[in-house]
Amino acid sequence: MFALLGSIIIGGFAGWIASGIMKTNTGIFMNILLGIVGAFVANFLGAFVGLAAYGVIGTLIAGVAGACLLIWVGRKTRS
Repeated sequence: MFALLGSIIIGGFAGWIASGIMKTNTGIFMNILLGIVGAFVANFLGAFVGLAAYGVIGTLIAGVAGACLLIWVGRKTRS
């Protein structure tokens, strides 16, 4: 229960930071979704090169990096 709540909170922060970095105007739900999915994507891709995210800070960094990657891919596919 607490892990899920923590993931939502960290994902929200990660998505919010990524939307600020990438200059998007997304709502709170999309920020949470981007952060959570972004953390999953970044951890999945990081496993291939030997990187892993541990703790709150590591998960936040992975979430921001993954969310930025998702935003970038979304922009490229729409153009």
